[in-house]
Amino acid sequence: MPAVDRPDDTSCGRTAIRTVRFRSGSRAYGISLIAALLLLWELSARSGWIVSDYWPPVSHILAAAVAQLAGGEILVSLAATLRRAAIGYVAASVAGITLGIVLARNRALRYGLLPLIEIVRPMPTPAVIPPLILFLGVDDALKIFIVALASFFPIFTNTFVGVASIDDTLIQTARTFRTSSIRMLYGVILPATLPAIAAGLRIATSLCLVVAVLSEMIAGSSGIGYYLVEMQYAMRPDLMYAAVFYLALTGYALNRGFLALEARLIPWIGKS
Repeated sequence: MPAVDRPDDTSCGRTAIRTVRFRSGSRAYGISLIAALLLLWELSARSGWIVSDYWPPVSHILAAAVAQLAGGEILVSLAATLRRAAIGYVAASVAGITLGIVLARNRALRYGLLPLIEIVRPMPTPAVIPPLILFLGVDDALKIFIVALASFFPIFTNTFVGVASIDDTLIQTARTFRTSSIRMLYGVILPATLPAIAAGLRIATSLCLVVAVLSEMIAGSSGIGYYLVEMQYAMRPDLMYAAVFYLALTGYALNRGFLALEARLIPWIGKS
């Protein structure tokens, strides 16, 4: 019987080492690029390449960020924004996943509701804020609804496409064994659709923070979006840019946290 070549432990170990080195190198390049851009910003402000009161050196911005953190005001504003974004995100997740599954599996509802969803989906978020103020006012209800509306569409679309793309053989096999609708949902549809749902949820994770800040800038009285506008009117660009830095770090942390959770709950995503 001919011998079968199998990868030994040594080759597998070398592959793993190369993968780790590649990821570490890519991360190092990314950090180096960010550091170079910040250094260029610092030099452009210090050397007079850009002469503007609204272009402070990075060192001033970092000092302002430390002062913000010590005062606690930035944390209060960021917490208010994250609370609204989280509530809207959860509402959008429940609605998007549920409707995506139902419409993909029910032709009558799909023909009735999908045209309405497709009409609303391309509308820019800032365009719907002024009319919604007439109905919801400028309190938290407006911000949460806007976040939920914007986050709903990527979650719904990915869920709908994921369910519609399930191999019909899986469905027919489950029906052959007389699988109930509940067991079909939890045993066949959801496992097959999880990668698509995760993709929609990841997109919405970033989008919910962006939309929450935008709604606070347009019609807010608290939150980091309102804080940014306040610092702009107060002619404090150092505090304004520092708040933007905190937003960037928050968005990065949310994305990394989502990826870690995804790797733990759906470890087969991205693996051949």
